[in-house]
Amino acid sequence: MINKPSRRTGLFLVITGAIFWGVGGTVAKKLFQQSAIDVNWLVTTRLLIAGFLLLTVQFFRKDRSQIFGVWKNRRTAVQLVIFGLLGMLAVQYTYMASIKHGNAAVATLLQYLAPVMIIIYSILRKQAVLTRQDLLTVLLALVGCFFLLTNGAISKLSVPALTIIWGVLSGLALTFYTLYVVPLLKQYDSLVIVGWAMIIGGFALSFIHPPWQLDFASLTVETYLYLVFVIVFGTMIAFWFYIESLQSLSPKETSLLGSLEPLAAVLTTVVWLKASFGFFQWVGTACIIGMILLLALNKKSPVKNELTILEQTAP
Repeated sequence: MINKPSRRTGLFLVITGAIFWGVGGTVAKKLFQQSAIDVNWLVTTRLLIAGFLLLTVQFFRKDRSQIFGVWKNRRTAVQLVIFGLLGMLAVQYTYMASIKHGNAAVATLLQYLAPVMIIIYSILRKQAVLTRQDLLTVLLALVGCFFLLTNGAISKLSVPALTIIWGVLSGLALTFYTLYVVPLLKQYDSLVIVGWAMIIGGFALSFIHPPWQLDFASLTVETYLYLVFVIVFGTMIAFWFYIESLQSLSPKETSLLGSLEPLAAVLTTVVWLKASFGFFQWVGTACIIGMILLLALNKKSPVKNELTILEQTAP
């Protein structure tokens, strides 16, 4: 029997996991800058390896019968394939494409528009009533995005248009990802669902860019170290630590500490990669992080349950 981790251990796990996620995007940008690593190849390799490692964790630490049991029900199997292609693969690809054309800070913050999109979706579907706090949440997101993308100058964008397009698509993909996965998580462990979804997405993308089609001999030791960080620490360990932290922390606490992910992405992008970040972009960053904290603290928000799911399955 696996002992429940202490609260101190849970705090360490969630903080480490969130920081690994945020830094992982910045390291991916470094790979794109200084090597011949292609977005398609990185996403394919990242998904296949991380997915296999997550299922390995499930095999040794949890109910291993679920690993293949998820495929015995035809309906569940179809849902898993759809989630792997339109959820996991879509989120990972759009996020990495946004990083490639811009930077990890902007890509991560744009992806965090997903909770606002879920609020709008819930209201349009008449599943929830718009509240003042929801209006404040949407306002913070809009103001944050305006400052982040324009740095206060209405006449021009401070980041490439492709970064914005891929970033918004990433937020939309994460919205679908978060909503669609709910019934699957009610039946199976998140490690099983996310692990298989990664493998499905990676397998599908391998038809476009097989993971073995790369001049490995031309890669430097530094490049290999960056790859290990992105794939192992920034994906597999980040997710595993985050899930483990939920055994000793409440969803509210994990949601609050999860805001360290965009903060880590911004700080490493500015400090390590020396990316230009104006005063108003910092204001925009503060607005979006404030939006995340507001959602985490708001018990009545229509996005609350979905936000918990997002925290459990964050890509």
